Amino acid sequence: MRTEVVQKRLAALSQLSCQGKRINGLYRLLGSTCIWEQAYEMIARNKGILTTGIDPTDTADGFSLEVMEAIITAIRERTYKPRPVRRVYIPKPNGKKRPLGIPSFRDKLVQAAVKIVLEAIYEPIFSDCSHGFRPERSCHTALNTIDKVWNGTVWLVDVDVVGYFDNIDHDILLGLLRKRIDDDDFLKLIGSMLKAGYMEDWTWNETFSGTPQGGVVSPILANVYLHELDEFMEEFRKRFDRGAKRRPNPAYLLEAQRAKRARRKIDALKAEGRKDQAEAQVEKLRTHLKAQREIPSVDGLDPDYRRLRYIRYADDFLIGVTGTKQEARDIMEMVRAFLRDTLKLEVSDEKSGIAHARDGTGFLGYTIRTGGTPPVLHTMMLAGRMVTRRSAAHMTSLHVPVDKLVSFVERQRLGNYHLIRGTMRPELTNSSDYEIVMLYNAVMRGLAEYYALGSDWKRELSRVQKIWWFSLMKTLGRKHKCSVAKVVGHLLSVHDGEPGLWVEGAKGRRFVRIFKLKYIPEKVVQRPGLDRVPHTIRGAARTDMIDRLRAQECERCGRTDVPLEIHHVRRLADIANLSMTTRSKIARQRKRHAVCRECHDAIHAGTLQARLDRMETSVGAG
Repeated sequence: MRTEVVQKRLAALSQLSCQGKRINGLYRLLGSTCIWEQAYEMIARNKGILTTGIDPTDTADGFSLEVMEAIITAIRERTYKPRPVRRVYIPKPNGKKRPLGIPSFRDKLVQAAVKIVLEAIYEPIFSDCSHGFRPERSCHTALNTIDKVWNGTVWLVDVDVVGYFDNIDHDILLGLLRKRIDDDDFLKLIGSMLKAGYMEDWTWNETFSGTPQGGVVSPILANVYLHELDEFMEEFRKRFDRGAKRRPNPAYLLEAQRAKRARRKIDALKAEGRKDQAEAQVEKLRTHLKAQREIPSVDGLDPDYRRLRYIRYADDFLIGVTGTKQEARDIMEMVRAFLRDTLKLEVSDEKSGIAHARDGTGFLGYTIRTGGTPPVLHTMMLAGRMVTRRSAAHMTSLHVPVDKLVSFVERQRLGNYHLIRGTMRPELTNSSDYEIVMLYNAVMRGLAEYYALGSDWKRELSRVQKIWWFSLMKTLGRKHKCSVAKVVGHLLSVHDGEPGLWVEGAKGRRFVRIFKLKYIPEKVVQRPGLDRVPHTIRGAARTDMIDRLRAQECERCGRTDVPLEIHHVRRLADIANLSMTTRSKIARQRKRHAVCRECHDAIHAGTLQARLDRMETSVGAG
């Protein structure tokens, strides 16, 4: 199938999905070469591309056009069978471990191709409330929505699903896919991925439910599953919301009327030239205006005004309720029943709960609450006179949890958060000053960029900044065997009022500043594509790497008209025992090369240079 036809077909999938029609012909679409070229580029840039599954020989290193054609043939002839994933465990912040399923490379490639097709169908219809693992969306887009839209929320309902990825019901998931997909072969392919099982301690285990965390296609399948909850909440929101705005507060209106009468008296007395009496009325006016600022302008308990907010990031979702606590309880029980009866998911009683918005609750690493900042007074022109107005009450604010900062300081081995004491990191003393500063800068910048949406993030991060600074100074002092005072006075330089280092590089001498919080702009939303790279076929589907394979010219020895393979530069995990300088150099040079089989074998054997020398000698002799 030609590239242009595939592009039109993928675009048509989105249109048909938006129209609510069931779509067929998807399995035949997987026979298109351009889908697989795009799938390879999708996974080849991932850090874990060389992480092997149960077969250590099935890896991205050695990928070729022949390998791709073999997979396509197996799909066309319906002989492809996914292998079990290799189960590993990674530690969670609470001390427990999270299971990950690592597929083999060929299974990753098939999942990536399936993912491209599923995204074309589901991305146009996914809810705007869903932000996890989607193009142009991230944690920051979800948090920014809360910050801008959730003002006035009274109750926060936090619902935690027990082991979501491990408890997705396969039959329900396939049934949900069948609502929009009319292709049994395509659904059987997805079903075989779900039921492939996993290997643990060299023992095969059957998978009765769940999608393995670590699989390429798992995030979009998880979003398809919880899309039902998104639609359910949207329908309930339409029934729950009522009232255009809250009714005015009678006490506020009374003070407003008194202030209005005082202004009229002031104007009348000034017109009559009775300035002394006008000054007395001014004092009364100020009293009424002060009372106004201390009284809510609207009735917060207005029974005719209700609002419901809902947002989801993967399996983490938060509900905001403008109403009574009993209504918040009813909503939580309703969600619990929907998850249990419709999706067969259980809610954790320990981690779920209802909190008043003033007290706040945690979501995506932030604390969400209202009323955290006092109302802001500002002046404006109204009805021909300057008046003082205040910002709205119950403004939503984002804050940095202290426990997250304590964990960050401990994890990065910077020192003690509570004692505000920085400690040096002796493992870095063999690195250059430039490398030490750049590493510390990256650590602090990463924290600051994530929490830059906070309402008072610079003050909340100031303690960590101080600990980080002393840790950096002590590490440099340990390297040069001197005190922190000498590091600041002699080692560091000041350029344009900023401390840093002068370093010599390929492009001459340049100044490297030591990071400060002020370098991060206020309220800047994180790159929306940071969670994942959006993958859609635009223009010619053939990628640069595929072009290099088709060119049939070895990038090492220069031979032409020979089949080529992709050599992936050595994994950084394999060089963990090397110095930081060596690791940094290899990381900068990490890339893929299109080489012939002989050169590829020579690279792994460590004899490539000898092979190239022999070829040069034979050419010279000829």
